Amino acid sequence: MEPQHPSVAVDGLVLRSGKLVAVRRKNEPFRGMPALPGGFVELGERTEDAVVREVREETGLVTKVVRLVGVFSNPGRDPRGHVISIAYALEAVGGRLRAGSDAAQIVRIDLAAVPPMAFDHNEIVRAWRRP
Repeated sequence: MEPQHPSVAVDGLVLRSGKLVAVRRKNEPFRGMPALPGGFVELGERTEDAVVREVREETGLVTKVVRLVGVFSNPGRDPRGHVISIAYALEAVGGRLRAGSDAAQIVRIDLAAVPPMAFDHNEIVRAWRRP
């Protein structure tokens, strides 16, 4: 049976050495494409805690939330179904970059040449860069 409500996900934006940390997706949808680290919020979890957990699981970085970037709720943003994503700007406070869980590899994106990204992540990056 299909869920009767949207799922909630988080995406994290963090810089390392002036480049945006992303992952190359290991799984469908968008397998092989760069994506912001993130994932689904677990039951009983705050979104701020979920983004810190997901970024650590996928990139190895320990982070803290700096600010809310925005809420992205286009029902067609994820081919798996209606997923609302809450995006946060993060600051790395520890850890070491390494691909984990759903990441095939770490990708460091030059902000002067952001490639096509999975989902609506290009839109999220544009919102993050807006003053």
